[in-house]
Amino acid sequence: MKLKLIALFLLLFVTNLKAQEFNCTVTIQTNAKLEVTTEDKSTLDELQQVMQDFMNNTKWTDDQFEVEERINCQIQFQVSKIPSQGVYAGKLQVQLTRPVFNTSYNTLLFNHVDENVTIPYQKSQMVTYAKNQYRDNLTSVLAFYAYYMLGLDYDSFSPKGGTPYFTEAFSIANLAQPSGGKGWSSSDPQRKSRYNLIDNTMSATFAPLRQCYYDYHRKGMDMLYQDYAGGLKAIYAALKELEPIASSRPGSVNLMVFVQGKKNELKMLYSDASQQEKTDVVNLLKKLDPVNSSQYEEILQ
Repeated sequence: MKLKLIALFLLLFVTNLKAQEFNCTVTIQTNAKLEVTTEDKSTLDELQQVMQDFMNNTKWTDDQFEVEERINCQIQFQVSKIPSQGVYAGKLQVQLTRPVFNTSYNTLLFNHVDENVTIPYQKSQMVTYAKNQYRDNLTSVLAFYAYYMLGLDYDSFSPKGGTPYFTEAFSIANLAQPSGGKGWSSSDPQRKSRYNLIDNTMSATFAPLRQCYYDYHRKGMDMLYQDYAGGLKAIYAALKELEPIASSRPGSVNLMVFVQGKKNELKMLYSDASQQEKTDVVNLLKKLDPVNSSQYEEILQ
């Protein structure tokens, strides 16, 4: 009997080591000039914990994750307006990183500022996700980014491995559109809405970007430890895959999120490269992101 109890304890212990997909840190900040009542301050403190628990405790996939395999991300909600008590409007910054094989380095997969987020929230409000349902804007926004980040992460490990998760994010966007909430419209004049982000991702035009996520990270970054020169060539080749998108959809939100997100990393990676390699990658980056071409000159130094 004693041995059976020990075996049961060990089984429960091992089971408890399993984790959900995300290790997500959520912070909420308010504009320094914004008047925040004591009640709203208390509500925002609760909302921060609710958002974090929702991201970390929801089971998003059918895959089993060990604790150390969880996907690291950060969400920061910058509240600039409180139109009425319990309604919060502002920007949502979402960051996603991925570990690089055989190193302690984490590469940035996604760094995006959603400038049109309005979240109504009342204390003790239930926040749960159910597929094929629109419940409220808070649930939809968080679930959208959860599935979008899963799509990017899985794409970076296998070619188009994130398709099921992008499909779910697309469904969330479509279900949220009739609500009239900001950020769900396909008619965003700057074409940077959540809908535009996922609609681009799902289109054939942006297929090279999805392939780039795999080639850049799996064939490039993950190979640097054993063949730095070869890994760097693979990274350059992956960036070259983006040229058709730069030609047909210049300045698109998906392209800019990727290229701008890799700027500092590429500067570091090419620090010891030959002058010709530096020149080649800088010329390519200028072609992909001509509006910010001067920013890439730093790589030449």
